[in-house]
Amino acid sequence: MSTTIPSSDYELMQRVADSDPKALEILYNRYSPLLYPLIKKIVDDELLAQELLAEIFLILWRKVNHFDFQTRNVYAWLVNLTRNKAVDALRRRRDPDGNELYSDDYENRAIIPLLSPAIDPLDLVTVTGIKNSVENAFNRLTEAQQYVLSLSFYEGFSEQEIAKQLKIPLPTVKSKIKQALSNFRDYLIGGDE
Repeated sequence: MSTTIPSSDYELMQRVADSDPKALEILYNRYSPLLYPLIKKIVDDELLAQELLAEIFLILWRKVNHFDFQTRNVYAWLVNLTRNKAVDALRRRRDPDGNELYSDDYENRAIIPLLSPAIDPLDLVTVTGIKNSVENAFNRLTEAQQYVLSLSFYEGFSEQEIAKQLKIPLPTVKSKIKQALSNFRDYLIGGDE
C-alpha cells in the first residue's frame, strides 16, 4: 500500500473501501466541520450531535460498500447519510415506542442514502463556493416556504405529519413543498436577479 494519501474525496473513499484508516481520518477531519453543525441543527443537543458524528463515520467505515462509486459524489452521500442519521435520532426521541428495532437491515433501508447517478458530483471546494448563493436563495423564500422545508428536511416530518401539525390538507402541503423547491431552484439558478 502506498504511503501517499490522495487528496480527492473519491480517492479517499476508495482507500476507505480498502480498509485504510488514515483515509477515514482525513475524511473525518475534512467533513466533520461541515457535518457537525448540520447534526446540531437537527437534534439541538451537543452530546447527541457528537455521538451521531462518530456513528456516521463508523457507518462509513462499515458500509463503504453501499457507496455507489460510479456517482463519485462523496459530498452528497455523506451529507445525506448525516441528515438521515440525525433525523432518525430525532424521530426516535419524539416517539421512542413507535420505532423499529435498529438493525443492519433498517440501517441499509433508512439511513444509507441511495443517490441518483443524475446528481452532479460536488466537493467541499465547490460547495463552499456556492454556500452564499444557497443561503441567499433560501432566504428569498417566503417564511411559510422556509418553514415547510425546514419541517421536512431538518425536523424529518413526513408530508402527512406536516399536514397534521399545520392543520391543513395533505395536497396543500404537497403543493407548498413543491412550490418552495421550485422557487428555491429558480432563485439559485437566477442568482440575485
